[in-house]
Amino acid sequence: MMAAALVAAVLAQVATPAPPPRMAKAGGALPSGAPVVWASLGERERADLISGDALLPLNERLLRVSERFLGTPYVHSPLGEGGGVDPDPTFRLDAVDCLTFVEQSVALSLARSAAEVPGVLERLRYANTPSYEDRNHLMEAQWLPNNQRKGFLVDVTRRLGGADTVRVSKTLTALTWSSRSSLALGLSPAHQPRGTWSLDMIPLERVLAHARQVPSGSILVVLREDLPLKATRVTHLGFVVQKGRRTWLRHARRGVDGNGRVVDEDLESFLARNAKYDKWKVTGVSLFEVRAPSETGASAASTP
Repeated sequence: MMAAALVAAVLAQVATPAPPPRMAKAGGALPSGAPVVWASLGERERADLISGDALLPLNERLLRVSERFLGTPYVHSPLGEGGGVDPDPTFRLDAVDCLTFVEQSVALSLARSAAEVPGVLERLRYANTPSYEDRNHLMEAQWLPNNQRKGFLVDVTRRLGGADTVRVSKTLTALTWSSRSSLALGLSPAHQPRGTWSLDMIPLERVLAHARQVPSGSILVVLREDLPLKATRVTHLGFVVQKGRRTWLRHARRGVDGNGRVVDEDLESFLARNAKYDKWKVTGVSLFEVRAPSETGASAASTP
């Protein structure tokens, strides 16, 4: 997730994780023996998987790449700039939070080789330069609009939600930036976004009515009620996965006692649990399709 706790998932219960997957090697063959996840692979093995999947349709790559994170431990804000304000590493596969799980999954899926991954990830995480001040800290004001502008994301909420879709907004003012949670970002006034940003949203109670129409690999973003002192309404995100007759959310779930991890959670159960939050109510979700801009090196043929 993001550098500050603004995008922290406030999910208190621990989901029962899906069994760790048996990972496909390059070319599609399943290995025998113990399950394999990204963190257990050597550089050459990871490189072979990335290049071996490169010609698959993007949604397939997203599913295969994100599946290889199942069981990976949840650690808050595990990535940084490798120095300066946030010296955490710029890339790691042994720990994720909800945002870095999505960012790294997208980067690994769009890259045609291991050498391309750092550059794609940098473009996802930063507006322009790879610095703390230029990082996409806030979802409505930075991460979502910047990645739509760059061609990584397309908002498909209204297309999938139809008449149930509503338009919501987030406004950032001087008052917002005076709160403790906003100041925790450590951004100077010159780097504090101000203004109003709008999003399409499917209300929480209507999400299940449209869930089966959401393509696997779509990014689901969770929104909460608008609070003037909060710099974001978005507190969680993950990938929609259609399996069997049910819809699942593949996400890095924060757990109690530090035992969170990447899981596949039944979407109906996820939404029911989110509906119970009283202090900061969940209001709905937005949906985004991942695309492959030509600048990433992926061919136009691989873009859905």
